[in-house]
Amino acid sequence: MSTFYLLPEDEKTPSPRHDRRLLGQKAPFKPREVWAIRALLQIQGRMRELALFNLAIDSKLRGCDLVTLRVRDICAGGRVNERAIIIQKKTHQPVQFELTEPTREAVQRWIAANDLRGEDYVFPSRVRGCTHLSTRQYARAVDRWVACIGLDPHKYGTHSLRRTKAALIYKKTGNLRAVQLLLGHTKVESTVRYLGIDVDDALQISEQVEL
Repeated sequence: MSTFYLLPEDEKTPSPRHDRRLLGQKAPFKPREVWAIRALLQIQGRMRELALFNLAIDSKLRGCDLVTLRVRDICAGGRVNERAIIIQKKTHQPVQFELTEPTREAVQRWIAANDLRGEDYVFPSRVRGCTHLSTRQYARAVDRWVACIGLDPHKYGTHSLRRTKAALIYKKTGNLRAVQLLLGHTKVESTVRYLGIDVDDALQISEQVEL
């Protein structure tokens, strides 16, 4: 059973791993880990972080795109949309994503509680001189979530949230093209590398097909 700890209030608290980051891909979260973090944030009433976590899982966006989302990107008529589309900073290509009901509810509560308008960032910064949550602050939040359910922060990062739903979709369907579109990759080879797919994965999928 995972041990829960209280999350620190100060988002500027130095990251436990600081600059001792491990090289290589960060692991995606398992469904039970997603629910553990979500439950912890709900119990502690951390509205902002719950909205951030849920939106990160659903959108599968890179951190640089997630933190710069504006209310107008995901809302219309004062309500959070079921789907959204943005232009990615890295590729300058559009990518679409879905927002599930729990995510819409969490983001809606956050936006309403802070009276955010269309041009406002969904996650404004609490640091003077900054307009929106930075990717470093986002990474620190991920470290806290990971540590608070008893996992090793060195093995996880912001890309863990980006990879979580994509990895699960691939595992259930084997549909690389669908995952490529959801991640906004321009080449399927990038998706293969990103998911860490190897020959064994391909053979397992092939073995499930009978002719």
